[in-house]
Amino acid sequence: MIYEMRTYTLKPASVAKFEEEFAKSYEVRQKYSKMAFLGHTEIGPLNQVVHIWPYEDLNQRQEIRAQAAKDPSGLWPPHVGDLEMEMQSDITFPAPFMRPLDGTPQALGGIYEMRIYTYRTGAIPEVIKLWSEAVPYREKYSPLVTAMYTDLGGLNKWIHTWPYKDLGERGRIRAEANKDPHWPAPTQHLLVKQENKILIPASCSPLH
Repeated sequence: MIYEMRTYTLKPASVAKFEEEFAKSYEVRQKYSKMAFLGHTEIGPLNQVVHIWPYEDLNQRQEIRAQAAKDPSGLWPPHVGDLEMEMQSDITFPAPFMRPLDGTPQALGGIYEMRIYTYRTGAIPEVIKLWSEAVPYREKYSPLVTAMYTDLGGLNKWIHTWPYKDLGERGRIRAEANKDPHWPAPTQHLLVKQENKILIPASCSPLH
């Protein structure tokens, strides 16, 4: 299983229009394969939308994308090119302990915090080991949605996503979890860079 994470930076004040047009087009696109998540940034780099797509492998990704682009409706891809300023695609592999995301609707939270850590070259196997030991303790407080690492795109990235009801719950849960002696996973010595984004799920997102 692979996950493609596509990050689009849009023109200011165009997120709502993008999500509206995307939702219309997704009615066609999901005939070929389902999306796992779509949301926009509320905190972090503004005017971004992030969508995540599961595929069996790169060959299936190529085949499905080609089929969808030929749909006779002409609705895919969405007609939003005039709203886009920059597009980025990362191909990721899930960690062994990540629960699969197949596009099944799940109501997990009103906000999603996506944390993107860049680790030293060659560190990902050690990161997976240390996280696999620590995650069961962290999930006593809230579930883990993604734990995946990049294979194509920006390399050495570790992308983990956590759902919360709201920012208040995020603050409370993080404070409680950080008191646990088993959390966070002891990977600080391997870190190069840390980023985070607070994402609001779109109306058509399976995760919401």
